[in-house]
Amino acid sequence: MPCRVAGGKLTGPGVLDMKSGIGLMLHALAALKDWHGTLPRPVTVLLVSDEEVGSDSSRAITEAVARKSAGVLVLEPSYGLDGKVKTARKGVGEYQVKVTGKASHAGLDFEKGANAVVELARQIEKISGFTDLKKGLTVNVGIVSGGSRTNVVPAEAVAQVDVRIARLKDAGGIEKKMRGLRPFNRKCKVEVSGGVNRPPMERTAGVAGLYEIAFGIARELGWNLGEAAVGGGSDGNFTAGLGIPTLDGLGGVGDGGHAVHEHIVIAELPRRAALLAGLIERA
Repeated sequence: MPCRVAGGKLTGPGVLDMKSGIGLMLHALAALKDWHGTLPRPVTVLLVSDEEVGSDSSRAITEAVARKSAGVLVLEPSYGLDGKVKTARKGVGEYQVKVTGKASHAGLDFEKGANAVVELARQIEKISGFTDLKKGLTVNVGIVSGGSRTNVVPAEAVAQVDVRIARLKDAGGIEKKMRGLRPFNRKCKVEVSGGVNRPPMERTAGVAGLYEIAFGIARELGWNLGEAAVGGGSDGNFTAGLGIPTLDGLGGVGDGGHAVHEHIVIAELPRRAALLAGLIERA
C-alpha cells in the first residue's frame, strides 16, 4: 500500500481514517495559537488507539473527558466526496450464539447425535428475522463455524452477530430477543453472550445546534456543509450518549477507508482545518 500523490489525491494506508483528522486537528490548533496568541478556550485533545476494536480500554477515559466538556468535535472522516459531517450514527452490538449438541458417528449412530449446525441454522433464520428496516434496526449473522468432520454429527456450532440500532430505545428490545433464543431441538443447548456496546448517536438538539454553527462557518467560507446519518459507529456515540453536544465527521474528505485505494482530496484540507478552528472558537 504505497503512499503517493497524484491527481489532487493523497493515497496511502490510514490517510482518510484517521491520519488526516489528526493532521487537521494539529494545524487548526496551531493556527488558533498564531492568530490569538493562545487558544481562545481550553481544549482537550484525545487520541484513541483502540476505537477500531471496540474502545474497551479507552471508553471510560473518553466519557470522563466528555463530561467536562461543552462539546465534542470528532475528527472521523467526513461522509462522501462532498464532505458531509455526521449528525447521527447507529449504535453497535456484537453477539455470539453458541449451540452445543451431541456428537455421534454419522453412519453408525446418526440418531444418537444432536446436530449443532442444523440447530444453529434454524436459529440464524430466527435471528435474521429480528431486522426491522423501518426502525433502522439491522441484524447480520457475519461469521459461522461448526463441526469437525463430515462423518461426525457436529456437537458445536457458533455464529457471530452484528446488530445496528438507530434509536437507543430499541436496544432493550433486541437484547430481550437475543437472550430469549431457545433451542428448537431439545437435545441442544443455546448460549448467547455479548450485547450492545455502543449506543446510537442520535440527532439531538445539542447535535443539531453544533451542526448549525458549523453550517454557518462553512457558508462564510464559501460552501454548503451537508449532514448525514450513517450506519457505522465511532467514539462520538459514547459522548452523544451522555448528552454532550457532539459533531462527527469533521476529518478529511476522500474515499476507500480501510481499503487499498484509501485516499483524501488534498484541496479540501485547508477549509476543513478552517472549519474546525471556527468551531473551537464559536461552539
